[in-house]
Amino acid sequence: MPENTAARDAAVAPETTPAAPTATERPVPPTAAVAPVADTEPTERTHHGHTFTDEYEWLRGKEEARVLEHLHAENAYTDAVTADQAPLRAAIFGEIKARTVETDRSVPSRRDGWWYFARTKEGAEYPVHCRVPAADTGDLEADWTPPVVTPDAPLEGEQVILDGNAEAEGHPFFALGGLHISPDSTRVAYAVDHTGDERFTLRVREIATGEDLPDVVENIAHGVRFDRSGARVLYTVWDDSWRPYQVKAHVLGTDPAQDQLLYEESDPGMWTGFTGTADRTQLLIGVGNSEVSETHVVDLPESPDAPLPAPRLLIPRAWGMLADVEPVTGADGVRRLLVVHDRTVARQDAADAGVPAPNGMLSLVAEADVADRGAWRTVVPHREDVKVDGVMVTHTHAALAVRRETTPRVVVAPLGSVLAGEAADWREPAFEEELYACHLASTAAESPFLRLAYTSWISPARVLDVSAATGEVHLRRETEVPGYDPSLYVAERVWAPASEPSSVTGEPVRIPVTVIRRKDVAADGTAPCVVYGYGSYEMSMDPVLGVARLSLLDRGVVYAVAHVRGGGELGRRWYEDGKKLVKRRSFTDFVDATRHLVDLGWADPARVACTGGSAGGLLMGAVLNLAPELYRACLAVVPFVDALTSILDPELPLSALEWEEWGNPIEDPEVYAAMRDYTPYENVRAVDYPAIAAVTSLHDTRVLYVEPAKWVAQLRRTVTSDQATPLAEGGAPILLRTEMDGGHGGASGRYQGWEDTAWEYAFLLTALGATQRVD
Repeated sequence: MPENTAARDAAVAPETTPAAPTATERPVPPTAAVAPVADTEPTERTHHGHTFTDEYEWLRGKEEARVLEHLHAENAYTDAVTADQAPLRAAIFGEIKARTVETDRSVPSRRDGWWYFARTKEGAEYPVHCRVPAADTGDLEADWTPPVVTPDAPLEGEQVILDGNAEAEGHPFFALGGLHISPDSTRVAYAVDHTGDERFTLRVREIATGEDLPDVVENIAHGVRFDRSGARVLYTVWDDSWRPYQVKAHVLGTDPAQDQLLYEESDPGMWTGFTGTADRTQLLIGVGNSEVSETHVVDLPESPDAPLPAPRLLIPRAWGMLADVEPVTGADGVRRLLVVHDRTVARQDAADAGVPAPNGMLSLVAEADVADRGAWRTVVPHREDVKVDGVMVTHTHAALAVRRETTPRVVVAPLGSVLAGEAADWREPAFEEELYACHLASTAAESPFLRLAYTSWISPARVLDVSAATGEVHLRRETEVPGYDPSLYVAERVWAPASEPSSVTGEPVRIPVTVIRRKDVAADGTAPCVVYGYGSYEMSMDPVLGVARLSLLDRGVVYAVAHVRGGGELGRRWYEDGKKLVKRRSFTDFVDATRHLVDLGWADPARVACTGGSAGGLLMGAVLNLAPELYRACLAVVPFVDALTSILDPELPLSALEWEEWGNPIEDPEVYAAMRDYTPYENVRAVDYPAIAAVTSLHDTRVLYVEPAKWVAQLRRTVTSDQATPLAEGGAPILLRTEMDGGHGGASGRYQGWEDTAWEYAFLLTALGATQRVD
């Protein structure tokens, strides 16, 4: 999910302007099936001697009546054009519902003397967060084996911590931005967003009574945490551009205006957050972006009367490294740091910054000696074929999150040998599938188990507890998918030759592409195909069973994931080969992957659709400008299609943070020229394009609705394709669908989410002529 967003809300319309329609009203134009035509109002933007005339920038006026009227008219047009898809949408929604156990529960996780879990109930949109008491019998593995929770009946002693349905009542949107239990287990701190703009309200609740304390802190960012004493709640604050830049501490029972400022970051290109250490004695404050980070530590006092000390700097940004720090105290009482970092440490010259280790390495250093670079000891050296992503510790073991051959994996070693600097015996749980994802899940330091989350493209998600002592794997749960038979499906990897070589070595590149299908679909060039991509922020598109995706597969669709450069599937260099000045490689990789799928026979060349969201929406827009003839339809979700406009204005939300991903077009004319060359909105061509559906949300603060709104207006007036003929008859309408009460992830609530997915899939299937199930 990209961090970019577009502009702040525009000023409220003058009093002489008619009142704007509310978000829930939807006026229907006289002829709903006629596409709205946006007014043109030229606005000039000049940088580096180049002037761009933007005729739809006026759509940024979010609170103006005419802008809302235009968005409502677009929704009415979209409703009319897709009205014939209603039965298909209903069928897909029913399929998703039928494959979901609606009354369900999560696997409990232990914290102190309680087991915490969540319940979902049929008909309810949101989870109910619950807990039951845990036992301490002296049998460590038995005491840390989670209880079996019955989906539809409470356990003895069960308590409700927070009911999301009750919190959402009366609000069009609801999202939790954090939930944390106090050290004495009597209170819960939680953050709630009721608009979708990701500005949360912090509250604290007495669990026993369900009553909230008077404490209310408005407009905070994601993440809340009690300190060690339980007398304070820690949180982060957004600045005006939606950048988390402050860490504060609120003392319960006091005026929030007096909250203690622990840290403030002034660099607009740096993001600030915090986390607690495994033993809960310290708070780590992390500052950084995609290229450099800095770590501070706060020693948390046990006494509520003791003041919070100022943060201490552990790893400065001046070292020019990305670092993930995990403090741990050994049996000898020495506090040490396990650090995953991306630069080697020179031993002869402590001032030497070292050399790049882009895939990461693990080092060990005493906390007291962290400033002495020569005191760092390598535990896991850098490797070109393995990416080290992070480290986690318990009282007995250390675990590394690594990535090899595109696959996220976990390796485990005894903590004692790691802290001793010995050649640790790292072991990896074995799984039967080739294409899978295994991730570390949150694990209490006292636990004798390491909790893992496992899934694949065709296997339901599993929760596993691995005995740290023996390596024995305990299956705690496999998600039930009613009516699903995994033996009917297959996922395999193909490698597409890239037309653009490596920007580093100049050598040829092969693009990994995952092909997911029913086993009875043949590579004979007749199948409809949907190609998905993202390719930014070093985010990997890892295996996961998509229940909704089965509705595509069961209609004979081949679903392909193009793991293009800019993602992290093949390590840091794969990411760096698709960002900034070489961003174009993300787009050409996607086109090359599509052509390779057609050449292999996995796609009917006349029935290929493409889809992506957020930064993947930018990918979609750029791909359509490069090769619109390859695709019958495109689904672009919250698409970042006016990237240059957004990043040129540092006052816009999160724009300065984006310079590390895309470059700074304000200062660098070469970056400006590169972005001007690929930004979708500015490069629409007067040729035939596929059918396009752009989906957005009015309150999205990462990619504002104005980007797809402008893009759709520009497409409609420029492309030469047949926009008037219905989609089912081969036409190529261009649609804008705006969720008026949602954020970056769309509307809240699982049923609304299913409806949105059904709408999107019905659009794709109708365009591909694949509306009938094949089973």
